[in-house]
Amino acid sequence: MNQLQKAIVEKTGHDFGFEYLVSETESWVVLGSARHGVHAAISLVDGIYKVGFQNAEANFIAELNRDFDNKNNDQFNVQGESQLALLLQRASQLANSLPNQAVNNYESDLKTALALMPLSAKGTEVERMVRQRIGQDAYRKAMLDYWGNACAVTGLQMPEVLRASHAKPWAECETDAERLDVYNGFLLTANLDALFDRFLISFDEGGRIIISKAISDSQKVLLNIHQNMQLRWISKEHESYLIFHRSKFQLIVLQG
Repeated sequence: MNQLQKAIVEKTGHDFGFEYLVSETESWVVLGSARHGVHAAISLVDGIYKVGFQNAEANFIAELNRDFDNKNNDQFNVQGESQLALLLQRASQLANSLPNQAVNNYESDLKTALALMPLSAKGTEVERMVRQRIGQDAYRKAMLDYWGNACAVTGLQMPEVLRASHAKPWAECETDAERLDVYNGFLLTANLDALFDRFLISFDEGGRIIISKAISDSQKVLLNIHQNMQLRWISKEHESYLIFHRSKFQLIVLQG
């Protein structure tokens, strides 16, 4: 790559989640971010950008493959700056949302918040509420990134009405890693979130919606839900949490 081409790559990275230069050679530019630990190594060959990712979560590439056709193992080939921008933006979203990064962000924000608290508040209900608020904020940010700011079912892109819904409730999670795991729930519109939170809907192993018999046909119309709804995608990592959620769903059905 010549200097102009490298400058274009750096500018694209800066605008779409990889804001600083890690290193460069005659052929490669490696970009990183202060917001996550993933590095993007980029070269340009015959007009095609070849992009590899370093320091990523184990399932990072598999998730990225949902949106980009990867035929070269861990290397992605994209044509033009617009496609490079889309690839880097999605990679940045995943880097910011996959489990370890969400936990790291939570721990960093929590450390700052606790340092500002008076000693008299340590170990009290106030501290518990601070921990929960920071954790829920971190979870919501991670879910918005993972689902691309769109509802996991409807695809609605309106963050103001989207909720980060847990499959295994916050209070029943055994660790912060579970509470902040983007696979422990879905980003849902407010009505779907309310139903999912109260175990009036769930999802099967294929991501298809399961609707409680407690919801009448007329209520389904008013709620704008129907049997053909399903998740935009589902990962194997969702399944353990969904099994938990479906067991609660079935229990409520039996009790009803």
